[in-house]
Amino acid sequence: MTEQIHCLDLTIFDTETTGLNPGAGDRIVEIAAIRYRNGLPVAEFQSLINPQRQISEEAFRINKISASMVHNAPTFDQIVPQFFDFIKGSFLCSYNAPFDIGFLMNELALYKDNKNAESGLRALDDIIVIDALRMARKLLPHLERHALWFVAESLDIRAAQEHRAFSDVELTWSVFEKLVRLAGDKGIIDFNHFIVLFGIDTKLVNDLNTRKMAELQEAIDRKTSITIKYLSSSHAELSERQIMPKEIRQDRNRWYLTGFCALRGEERTFRIDNIVSVDPH
Repeated sequence: MTEQIHCLDLTIFDTETTGLNPGAGDRIVEIAAIRYRNGLPVAEFQSLINPQRQISEEAFRINKISASMVHNAPTFDQIVPQFFDFIKGSFLCSYNAPFDIGFLMNELALYKDNKNAESGLRALDDIIVIDALRMARKLLPHLERHALWFVAESLDIRAAQEHRAFSDVELTWSVFEKLVRLAGDKGIIDFNHFIVLFGIDTKLVNDLNTRKMAELQEAIDRKTSITIKYLSSSHAELSERQIMPKEIRQDRNRWYLTGFCALRGEERTFRIDNIVSVDPH
């Protein structure tokens, strides 16, 4: 897995914002990224951004970015072409990627040139995005919390989280590398399996999950058994299970498969997002 990841261009990125809710008008005030190739940094991107609105006191307490610091900074409109050129041809990773991608999508929606905005939105849909926080939660379920600094400490990484975009990118890379090795040690060695487990809701992840759901439903309809590779939520161990699937159900925005598990000799419920692969018999 480490070799597969390092053979691809990876961009780790991070944003700092005026607050927590883009839907309420919060904006990006800083963005940073480092592009890696063969496990080595090859390019850097960093910019303060004028959010054209006030920075909340809560945000300032965390990232120490003041209004005076961004007063003469470029707006998002001015830096978005350079950022998309920077990430082109790579896959993305951030810590709590839904947060960063949510803000990035919001900024693109506000982008003044509608034609370019639509192009940018489509470009983002075609990019693989890995969430390092999701990796930490699935691979280190025993931790009492999964804040970036706490996960870093648990992995013996001695670097403080400064809550500035560039330094957080560097810390995320250190955590990501160790989590990739841990995933490989647990048998997660196929890149498509890696994407299914740790990718966020992009077009490719949707396609892979749609195919997985279709395979499960077909087995239910045909009343045939399947073999699944499953990542345990409690022990973060990858195991192979022979299942006679019974039903797919949804509970609180999460999908589950219920079926008879030959390994346990009883009916079990499996989180579908933790099913790595489905092999029909």
